Order: sequence, then C-alpha cells, then structure tokens
Amino acid sequence: MTGRRLVVAVTLAALLAGCGIPTDDTARPVTPPRGPFPTVASTDATVPAGSAAEILCLLRDNRIVPVLRRVERPPTVEEHLRHLLAGPTTTERDDGLTSALAGAVTAAGATVTDAEARVVVDEPGHDVGRSDEVLAFGQIVCTLTSRDDVATVTFLRDGKPLGVPRADGSLTERPLTRTDFAPLIVPQ
Repeated sequence: MTGRRLVVAVTLAALLAGCGIPTDDTARPVTPPRGPFPTVASTDATVPAGSAAEILCLLRDNRIVPVLRRVERPPTVEEHLRHLLAGPTTTERDDGLTSALAGAVTAAGATVTDAEARVVVDEPGHDVGRSDEVLAFGQIVCTLTSRDDVATVTFLRDGKPLGVPRADGSLTERPLTRTDFAPLIVPQ
C-alpha cells in the first residue's frame, strides 16, 4: 500500500499545483483601483467633522472681527457662547486675534426664546483691570446674532435687565443687535 499512498500523494500535489495564482519570476507593478474607498466614517449618515459653520467674533486692533470656525455640528447657543468665552485658538492668536471677554464680562449662560438670546452675566470680580466692556459685549452680540435662531441679545444680572454699553458709549437695557456695535465690527 505504500505505492498506493505515493500515487495518491503525487496526484494530490499535481492537482494542488494547478490551482491558485501563478507565480512570476520577477516583481511586476500593480495599479491600485481608483478611490476614494469608503470607510466606516465616510459611510456614516451623521454630519462629517467640520461641516457646520460657527462664527465667533474676536478682536484685532480694537475692532471686532467675525471668524469662521468649522465644527462637527451646529452648536447650541450655550455651546456657542462657551466657545467664544474660551477665546482664540493658538492659530487665531498667531494671526493677531484676541478677546476682551477675559476679565471684562463673565457670562454664566445663555438661552434663546423667540429669537432673543438672554445672556446671564455674573457680577464682575474686584480688580478686573479691564476697560473694554464695549468690545466684550460687542463680541457676544456679534457672535450670537450670527446664528439663524438669534436676532437680538439681552443681558441679565440677578434676573433683571443689565444696562450695557453700545458702540456710541450709551447704556441700554433693551435687546441689542449687531447694528448697536456696527462701527466696531470689521466688514466681512
């Protein structure tokens, strides 16, 4: 039976050698198929990162400058305000952008009702050393009214309307718009 095993082994080897991919003596170039190739992220039905626009109003040379940031999804009014309060990114700072908010205005939160953003402002701390409240309030108004769901901004402290300075230096408790700070805003 050893002869029979040898015949079976040789026959099996011959059959297996005839199957599969032939080998080449040298490497040959392969042209990859055309992409892009779908990935889990690109086939996901959610909004891709950076597809939503967010306008933040920062400062350059004591002027309000609207800056476009790309975000994963449209932020809530609370998130939008928080992004503004965080100040410019390193890249934005390198581009000469700053903020008057640190030390001038401490916004504790915001809500929107009937296209009016209501921003709660805390009592300023002692020795804040800032005199640019007009720019700080202007940054908030400019930023929040860049949203589709906000037409005006009102500031509150302890549940009551807060008198805030406008670009002309006058104080007002009424709802504010970009127009109140237009002389300070760099045109887009």
